[in-house]
Amino acid sequence: MTEQIFLLPDLGEGLTEAEVVRWLVAEGDTVAVDQAVVEVETAKSLVEVPTPYAGRVATRHAGEGVTLEVGRPLLTVTALVPEAEAYREEEQAGSGNVLIGYGTSGGAVTTRRRRPRAGSGPAPARPAAAPSRAPLVVSPLVRRLAREGGLDLRTVEATGPGGLIVRADVERALSRTEPAQPRHEEAAAPGERRVPLSGFRRAVSAALTRSRAEIPEATVWVDVDATRLWQLRESTPGPGLLAYIARFVVAGLRQYPMLNARVDTERQEIVEYDGINLGVAVQGERGLVVPAVIGAEAMTTARLDEEIRRVTAAAREGRATARELAAGTFTLNNYGGFRVDGSAAIINHPQVAILGFGRIMDRPWVVDGELCVRKITQMSFVFDHRVCDGGTAAGFMRSVADAIEDPASAIARL
Repeated sequence: MTEQIFLLPDLGEGLTEAEVVRWLVAEGDTVAVDQAVVEVETAKSLVEVPTPYAGRVATRHAGEGVTLEVGRPLLTVTALVPEAEAYREEEQAGSGNVLIGYGTSGGAVTTRRRRPRAGSGPAPARPAAAPSRAPLVVSPLVRRLAREGGLDLRTVEATGPGGLIVRADVERALSRTEPAQPRHEEAAAPGERRVPLSGFRRAVSAALTRSRAEIPEATVWVDVDATRLWQLRESTPGPGLLAYIARFVVAGLRQYPMLNARVDTERQEIVEYDGINLGVAVQGERGLVVPAVIGAEAMTTARLDEEIRRVTAAAREGRATARELAAGTFTLNNYGGFRVDGSAAIINHPQVAILGFGRIMDRPWVVDGELCVRKITQMSFVFDHRVCDGGTAAGFMRSVADAIEDPASAIARL
């Protein structure tokens, strides 16, 4: 028997480390080629890592909560059958699970689904006689129920068509299990506890700290009468309010291209982008992320609506791609969804501006000298003072605000 040391692989996008979140196998378990053995968290996402070796797990080289650098030992597997034979068996089975630099060469690449974070103990291994199969779950609600209950979906008996796990299956399994205890918490002193920053929170912390340290930002805001836009949305089925606002933002960025840019500090230049990749702030499962609608400058309002809904749903479920999370050139933030009115947001470095909207409320407003009730929202704009001054920022804000207040005329001009 030979021992094979599985090193933490390159997970792509220039990432150099990952945190071990949950082991899916224990020492002594038998594993198959391409079987998921550990769940790790990078600065961008949760990833299930499959082993390229079949055999018995001899050593897990890191505990849960430990951060490993790419290329460091992750798992040692003692081979029970010749490696080439195991590889052929798995490849003929068509598992298709591939990560950068290793895995099978045939079959279609499958999309990995996140598993819920269960308790601290390792999950039972799957038999080596057959390739691993991810639980078949379609509904995000079912996944959320399992995750919040600390339930491993691999242990759930599926009663839906084609082996689909449905809500009743999860609820039945939860009724037979004890709630999982929160992980990564440790006692510090009476009355306090310490919760280590995850890889995701560390990345967020670094990005926001860099933004505050490097960007001389300024904030301006204005109250906007959104009554006509509200009425337009209510009278005609189709795109949502955010899609219309996104269309007006794109038009404003065409007029003020210095706000769709980044600052090259080494060459002391403002780099303006030809395309507009409109970032949309989303509160996802792991925290705030900003996936981008790529190529927003070429989209109709209806198309923007479709893409905003798609990237928002994907981000909330942890399925946004690395490209979508990194491609943004300007950010739109709808914090009205949290029932707040205003925010002095932090610019998403290396972008140079972020536009936010508060909740739309009925407020007293004067129109043509008469007091009436209108739908009012507050719009706040944070910009990098290196790329423009207040006059430019105000001009951009008014272009968006004027379009919201008279959407029919604005759409006719687009």
